[in-house]
Amino acid sequence: MPASALQRDLHTLAAHPFDVVVVGGGIFGACAAWDAALRGLSVALVERGDFCQATSANHFKIVHGGIRYLQHLDLPRLRESSRERNVLLRIAPHLVHPLPIAIPTYGHGLQGKAALLAGLTLYNGLAWGRNRGLRDPLRRVPWGHVLSRQECLRRFPQLEARGLTGAVVVYDGQMYNPPRLVLAFLRAAAARGAQLGNYLEATGLLCEGRRVCGVQVRDVLSGDTFALRARVVLNATGPWAPALLQQWLGLPLQPPPTFSRDACFVVGRRLLAGDCALAVPGRTRDPDAVLSRKQRHLFLVPWRDYTLVGVWHVVHRGAPDAFTVSDAELEDFIAEVRQGCPGLSLTLDDVALWQAGLVLFGDNPPGATDLRYGKRSRLIDHRHTHGLAGLLTLIGVRATVARHMAQKAIALVGEQLGRRLGPAPTATTPLYGGDIADVAAFQAQAWSRFPASVPPAARQALLRNYGTAYEGVLRYCQEDPTWAEPLPGATVLRAEVIHAVREEMACKLSDVVFRRTDLGTGAWPQEAALQACAALMARELGWSPQRQQQELDEVREALRRRTPASEQVVVSF
Repeated sequence: MPASALQRDLHTLAAHPFDVVVVGGGIFGACAAWDAALRGLSVALVERGDFCQATSANHFKIVHGGIRYLQHLDLPRLRESSRERNVLLRIAPHLVHPLPIAIPTYGHGLQGKAALLAGLTLYNGLAWGRNRGLRDPLRRVPWGHVLSRQECLRRFPQLEARGLTGAVVVYDGQMYNPPRLVLAFLRAAAARGAQLGNYLEATGLLCEGRRVCGVQVRDVLSGDTFALRARVVLNATGPWAPALLQQWLGLPLQPPPTFSRDACFVVGRRLLAGDCALAVPGRTRDPDAVLSRKQRHLFLVPWRDYTLVGVWHVVHRGAPDAFTVSDAELEDFIAEVRQGCPGLSLTLDDVALWQAGLVLFGDNPPGATDLRYGKRSRLIDHRHTHGLAGLLTLIGVRATVARHMAQKAIALVGEQLGRRLGPAPTATTPLYGGDIADVAAFQAQAWSRFPASVPPAARQALLRNYGTAYEGVLRYCQEDPTWAEPLPGATVLRAEVIHAVREEMACKLSDVVFRRTDLGTGAWPQEAALQACAALMARELGWSPQRQQQELDEVREALRRRTPASEQVVVSF
């Protein structure tokens, strides 16, 4: 078993004290565990559900390079975003790649091509280190460029032609698979000795006077409880963080954070030719923009064989688990896209799934239409806010900056431990599967190592999802040659299911369908694929027929919640 394998070892978690326990298994918690492990700290991480089950898996998959912060004249945030995009392209080249985005221009002045090109030129100067250390040409972020009106209409005939003067192409980054990126951080942390556990809920804090010394943990799968002792607790539970502090200690955060339900939807085909995303005008404006281009943009983004469309923001003031996206809202979103891009004939029938998560947001009056976005993550040292040592809270604003914020959080952990910690080399150390100097050369070399029965699309997906660790999946094909076959209608190999159970702590069918593999990330999978996946897990985990059926029902219900009524699959027995 590889040293990086994720094993649910409750005995070790309960038996040994740690320097730091991270509560929360999203991207901010995963980055914190990795940073702490690289600095030589003993670290544990617990997550009440599965790793990366909430916002970290259900965002728009953009790695922001910071160009839109020019409108706010927020140069520190621009530089931070550009740097962190560069880091992800270096340490996870199999999972992150540059994304071109065409921004059409209409008229003149701030709306015209000349102003946008001037902004792009300024951005390129401010983000001068955007390709530092990137030798792979496929991962280097190009300079932006201009499209003429004719070229713009040729590439994007769906656009409104009246008043169009052309477009400026800028570059951001895109995640191929956000859950696999979080797993890459976690497996890298495990390889450095971190102890991790999913389905472990932190139900309370252990305290000695005014110092926190660990958490009380409940095993969600068995109901057992145990004490997990640590000198510092890092609460990295995102939108759940304020409620947990209230539950644990009766401590409110001041000012109370606001969260937005950020929603997008997946169209089950490519809407645009090529790999360039398209920005289209939405209905809302940015009230914080110093240099305003009128409406905010919505984006049509090629992703795998799909198109992502979004993002829409709604302030959410209820419980973090209690939100949805209704068919009526999707209809309104589609109408807004059609208004900005009249040539698209989208209907609700085109929506395969919606995705949404809660993100830290700005302060907005009730009923506001033009909303202020969140600008900075919040890192709280409770020694200063509540006179309580041994407790930190980190609420992140965007996945792009998770590594950087984790670095700051673990520096504070070292301060609370009374230890001077050197900086962890998280900006240069490849993640699990990410030690790839040249992606194209790596893929060409790996291609011939696959069994002949593995189709090209499945090979490509495996190399993108696992990077250099793909051989760990193929190893299971030697144990059983039938595991080299894809699941029905999918690019997911049966070996990936076995690998997820044995090496990546997959405990439930939903873990494999939505997070360990591509099976349910873009559209409702074939029923035969769900059945085959459940059967493989049942044999590995010893599920009864009743448990297997329960797992299938839970996955179908999760898919129904995220699928428009017109697209839902009726399963008959």
